[in-house]
Amino acid sequence: KILLAIDGSEHSARTVDALGSHPWPPGSTVRVLSVVDQVLTATPEVAIFSAETIEAARQQLEQVADELTTRFANWLCSSGLTAEKKVRAGDPKSVIIEEAQEWTGDLIVVGSHGHTGIKRWLLGSVAQSVVSHAPCSVYVVRERNQNQAAETKESERALSQVS
Repeated sequence: KILLAIDGSEHSARTVDALGSHPWPPGSTVRVLSVVDQVLTATPEVAIFSAETIEAARQQLEQVADELTTRFANWLCSSGLTAEKKVRAGDPKSVIIEEAQEWTGDLIVVGSHGHTGIKRWLLGSVAQSVVSHAPCSVYVVRERNQNQAAETKESERALSQVS
């Protein structure tokens, strides 16, 4: 049982690609999870919006998450995996852990945006929190930046010339 947590970013699409291209044991099931964060909390700025406006925004976020999980689950099915989708509301750090516990997942797959230092502290890292609190193994798909990718290609070229 593989729990794939996505957030709709371009990096999430690459995380799905990485999962789909990996050889998994027969009978593996992927649950594509998107967590709709409780973005609109009670703050003075939000107080200017009506309850109807806030509810409409929440429903729109849930609809986008539903469409996204459907698209990714269908893509994983077309690549030979068994996949299902799930949308939940709440704090992604907590909900991903709860879902893995309730579903008794064997592996959680999350993407990492590579935030470091002050950005990680300010934004919080979902991947870091999941790794720290997961009830099972976690596979973090890290995207290489342009410099790392170029260095890797240059190293591979140099090695191929030596052999």
